[in-house]
Amino acid sequence: MANGNMNQIMKQAQAMQRKLAAAQEELARTDVEGVAGGGMVRVTVAGGGGEVRSIVIDPAAVDPDDVEMLADMVTAAVNEALRSAKQLEEEKLGGLTAGLGLPPGIV
Repeated sequence: MANGNMNQIMKQAQAMQRKLAAAQEELARTDVEGVAGGGMVRVTVAGGGGEVRSIVIDPAAVDPDDVEMLADMVTAAVNEALRSAKQLEEEKLGGLTAGLGLPPGIV
């Protein structure tokens, strides 16, 4: 009887692993965007892993006398995009990993 339970647990673990892999692949294909300066700076990151894919800066945002403001807008847009990517990751993977007792960031 114990062997039957172990086989069932292994099947459930394999099914969970397939679901997690599929969700992670979907996240990797999903981009999220962070915007700052009223749209003057746009940063796109991958939904899973938070890899920066692109940064677009409106030429009107480039003021040689105020480079610090541009740097602040880029920082804000990157941070917003990374927060959005993390939130998307938690939404996609949170339900799958809820009962596993794993610390955040493991999956």
